[in-house]
Amino acid sequence: MKISTLYLIVLIAVISAIPMFGQQIGNRTPKDWHLRDPESDHVPGVSVERTYETLLKGEPSKKVLVAVIDTGVDIHHEDLQGMIWTNPNEIPDNGIDDDHNGYIDDVHGWNFIGGKNGNVTDDTGEITREYIRLKSIFDSIPEARVRRKQKADYERYQRIRKTFEKTLADNQREYQAYKSLYKNLHESVDTLKKVLQSPHLSVAAIDSFKTDVPALLFAKGYTLRFWRRMGEETEVDSILREIKVAVDYYRVVVEFNYNPEFDSRLIVGDDRNNLHEKYYGNNDVIGPDPEHGTHVAGIIAANRNNNLGIKGIADQVTILPIRAVPPNGDERDKDVANAIRYAVDNGATIINMSFGKSYSPGKQVVDEAVRYAEQKGVLLVHAAGNDGQNVDEKIDYPSRYYLSGKEAGNWLEVAASGKDENSFVASFTNYGKKTVDLFAPGVDVYSSVPGNKYKNESGTSMASPVAAGVAALLKSYFPDLSVTEIREILLNSSRKMDGLRVNRPGGGKTELSALSRSGGLINAYEAVRLARQRPSRKIQ
Repeated sequence: MKISTLYLIVLIAVISAIPMFGQQIGNRTPKDWHLRDPESDHVPGVSVERTYETLLKGEPSKKVLVAVIDTGVDIHHEDLQGMIWTNPNEIPDNGIDDDHNGYIDDVHGWNFIGGKNGNVTDDTGEITREYIRLKSIFDSIPEARVRRKQKADYERYQRIRKTFEKTLADNQREYQAYKSLYKNLHESVDTLKKVLQSPHLSVAAIDSFKTDVPALLFAKGYTLRFWRRMGEETEVDSILREIKVAVDYYRVVVEFNYNPEFDSRLIVGDDRNNLHEKYYGNNDVIGPDPEHGTHVAGIIAANRNNNLGIKGIADQVTILPIRAVPPNGDERDKDVANAIRYAVDNGATIINMSFGKSYSPGKQVVDEAVRYAEQKGVLLVHAAGNDGQNVDEKIDYPSRYYLSGKEAGNWLEVAASGKDENSFVASFTNYGKKTVDLFAPGVDVYSSVPGNKYKNESGTSMASPVAAGVAALLKSYFPDLSVTEIREILLNSSRKMDGLRVNRPGGGKTELSALSRSGGLINAYEAVRLARQRPSRKIQ
């Protein structure tokens, strides 16, 4: 997950009508819009409900194990009960590795970013870690003394150093600016509330307030100027909350993500230089901040029959939680590789990976794990990323392409679609005609969060589990389908919307077909129809 991506996506709001799909249900978008059908429900969902009602009712299916490599999953959530994997060969809490797989008490999965004394919450970005590593090699060597075989690494260090130092300086300035803004506005608002003896302020009340006291004049003027600039219809307390989100975001970036002195790995206690080390971590699959992973798990597998909260996409799924992604900061290649292997070894058929980053110094070990999954017939579903860029030109890791240039055949790269014509391609999503396979709903997707709660989240992190859920649906009703066949079906059955011109992330217009391999939106209904039509492919 790129540095503090969650904070940025929280700030994204996409609100508009849906002329392309007719009138929304009840003149508003339903919470489960991503499950609905464009034709019957007039929202650009993936036709999950229609598929169950008209194609799969009464048909037999088999359980499918889907691994969620993420920040952690609230395995006690009301809508995930009965959906969480339990290791049949491990006795809980006895401190013994009963199944002899190297992981003690891995009853519901494993946590590769924890240790004996706790769990990683904040971590550095991969660019910071590369900056530290390369700085230790080249900082004391004059350019003239750099050996020929070191030239490429030296030049890479110079690029990374320049980017790192500029980004850190920019974020430090933003942090100080937002801190100052929040402090001044917060103190001004508190002062005015006390003087006006009211917990709720209005522009009119402040405007009519007369005073000659310098401190009160400052509070009045500062609050009015900023409030009017933000819009008088917005409550000032709401403005303060939004500013506080920005303060917290930049604090994390400065204090953790771009801080060369911060070392989260002391908690884990592994040998960070041994990329092939496997047996470290702990069995806490929830972690200190499992919101992201819980949201992802709910999209795939929330109970469809308990009349609570939401409905997941696949009705015959078990979730294997694997914690390998810090809530703030970049995941590490070693942890990603181990998480993939752990999922494969414990029987996962599909692995959802809603994370990504711009650097991958340990890509070789990730490639080895991807090959292992490919050999075992496991589908890897990956979020395309939220930078609004063409990932054909700038790689987002982990990548479907091995270091050799060969492409993994078990990879599905997913971009995010929105709820309406103007934002059908989400403004933040990455895209790529060669690299991205298809689109799936990723704007205001309603799903589970910790504490038996639910909320909307946006990002390709949401689009990826939508696609993983449809893939799991196919696998559960057509268990003989191979990974390659599932990929082909999903791409060939995607809703193409021929000729649709969309806003390209970053600016300009283009046809939807130019932004991904399939040129379409994942379509559960047509995927099931296509699976049925294949020779000798029958529901079992």
